Amino acid sequence: MEPKDEPIPRWRVGSGSSLRYGAFVNSLSSLTPRAEEKEKVTISPRRAYVAVAVLCYINLLNYSERYTIAGVLPNIQEFFQISDSMAALIQTVFGYLGDRYNRKYIMIGGLSVWLVTAAGSSLVTKSYFWLLMLLRAMVGIGEASYSTIAPTIIGDLFVGTKRSAMILVFYLFIPVGSGLGYIAGAGVAALTGDWHWSLRITPILGVVGLVLLVFLCPNPPRGAAETHGEGVKVESSYQEDVKYLLKNKSYVWSSLGVTATAFLTGALGFWTPTFLSRARVNQGLQLLCVKEPCDSTDSYIFGAVTVVTGILGACLGSGLSRWFGEKVPNVDPLICAVGLLGAAPCLFIAIFVASASIPTTYVFIFIGELLISLNWAVMADILLYVVIPTRRSTAEALQISVCHLLGDAGSPYLVGVISDALRRTKPGNPSWSFHSLKYSLLVCPFVGILGGLFFLMTSVYITEDRKKAALLVEGTSQPQQGATSEPPVELSNEEKTLNIES
Repeated sequence: MEPKDEPIPRWRVGSGSSLRYGAFVNSLSSLTPRAEEKEKVTISPRRAYVAVAVLCYINLLNYSERYTIAGVLPNIQEFFQISDSMAALIQTVFGYLGDRYNRKYIMIGGLSVWLVTAAGSSLVTKSYFWLLMLLRAMVGIGEASYSTIAPTIIGDLFVGTKRSAMILVFYLFIPVGSGLGYIAGAGVAALTGDWHWSLRITPILGVVGLVLLVFLCPNPPRGAAETHGEGVKVESSYQEDVKYLLKNKSYVWSSLGVTATAFLTGALGFWTPTFLSRARVNQGLQLLCVKEPCDSTDSYIFGAVTVVTGILGACLGSGLSRWFGEKVPNVDPLICAVGLLGAAPCLFIAIFVASASIPTTYVFIFIGELLISLNWAVMADILLYVVIPTRRSTAEALQISVCHLLGDAGSPYLVGVISDALRRTKPGNPSWSFHSLKYSLLVCPFVGILGGLFFLMTSVYITEDRKKAALLVEGTSQPQQGATSEPPVELSNEEKTLNIES
């Protein structure tokens, strides 16, 4: 089988000038076969559910591996004798391919890179910290190829409430995997006395995931769920895809909101166990770690909190979306906005209470993480229904690139840089390492407020953008005249060909 998807008989729609939105729908509608002439879905429901289970398993390992580092961060800092900013560096194209080539092969290649480099990072010795950073960067590349494409496959296997439910399940494994990463990383390091072993567990389990992916995960036609298995394909350049996405206001504003959410989860996920450990030292509850293995109490507790709040928050957010979806068409971005705006004051209180009471700090962390977790499944669903199927992988890739660069990859480093800068103002004060990190974490509540505002802006445009995407895929009706003040959507002159796989 060739890596590139081979379209089977196709209809072509040509135009010498740009197509207005209504004209495109009419042309598509006239070429769409009658319902009785359509082929049956080739992927059975059972196989679709098995595919989701495989993707969820790999997603669990993905985030477990990512946050294993955070669970043993004090050990790594002591081992390499590095500062906060240098430690944060450890945490720090596929969409275009995913919209045009066999997504299964791309995921297999990315997962293979991830397994090799993740295992290799566990072999780095004390004098090669730069190699650890390089390997962790390669791990990120492998993860990106998977996390960019996997949600689009789920989007092409299910539609409507089933799609929302499957997306919920898939994204539940982000907080669950993250929490297990803290616990497993700290536990293995404590058991073996060497943090290197904590990085070897997920690659071993990942080999199982790779085998399951090869044999059990299909590559459905793009848009298969919306077109009853036929699939939709638009031949367009990468530049046209990007132009289309930038004109999609819901996509742009929600991507900024996703980036703010990623900023919070990245900074808090990476630094909270270390921050609470330093808080205990500051209160005299435990001794400063000067030799491995360090006390991992907060890695265990924070890991458990992350798992519980992730499950509860994601289920609650998805439930609210279903309950109010028919009455409030723009409910999804409103849920995300409420989650981030509500989490901001909780995080602010938790940061300052840490110097006086660890249990109270955990209470506010629990509430804050619960509110942030409302967003997980809802954010993903927004992208799937405001972007047409043939551009979802590109949309996922651009969104993930921005949210990683400015969000969960950049935020730990930013917090570390601020912490180091503040610590240098009082180099002789032992307790200042706690206070410098405390003040640097204050950037998180403000980013949470900003993210909430981004999602409020998304709520203004999302209803119309969702209708436009549905009409472009279904091609069964025209938009009502005067339904919106926005001008009709235009397709560029270059976007001339519509391929429908049957």
